[in-house]
Parts: sequence; structure tokens; C-alpha cells
Amino acid sequence: MTQEMMSRLKPGMTKSQVRFALGTPLVSDVFHPDRWDYVYRFQKAGVLTEQHHVTVVFENDLLKRVEGDVVPASSDKPATAAPAAEEKPAAKVE
Repeated sequence: MTQEMMSRLKPGMTKSQVRFALGTPLVSDVFHPDRWDYVYRFQKAGVLTEQHHVTVVFENDLLKRVEGDVVPASSDKPATAAPAAEEKPAAKVE
């Protein structure tokens, strides 16, 4: 999950456009078809060194908002560094 990938996201994109920009979501729940979750974890020597979680939310099959610890560059909040495994701050972009 890179800042470049996130900067490709624009409100109103279709699900196929989001899938092209970010790849296939890790979690696609049949009970919440308008929510996709992307999780990135990097471990080095068995120790978690980097973790990102991004949720994209659709409305009427179009991208409505992006939530998580990596946000598009066009937002008023800058992307944050990966939090420690026990911390989970969330930023919302609409």
C-alpha cells in the first residue's frame, strides 16, 4: 500500500477502477458488498515492522470515501507513518 496507489483514488470511481488502482481487496464481505478492506503487514525476523489498513466504501457502486492509516495525497491530512501494532488511528477522507 503506497502513497502513489492511494493518490490514484478519486470519489466517484467504479469498483473496477478501484480494483485496478489498489488490486483485489484482502477482505470483501458478502454482507457488506460496499466495503472493501486492504491490509498490508510487513514482518522482519518475525517482528512486525510495518502495518497499514485501508477501507474503501462505495455507494451505488461508486467510491464514496477512503478510511484508514494511509490516505490519498489530495486530502487535507497527510499520510501517516505505520502505527505500532497495538495502535490503530483512523483518518477519514470524504
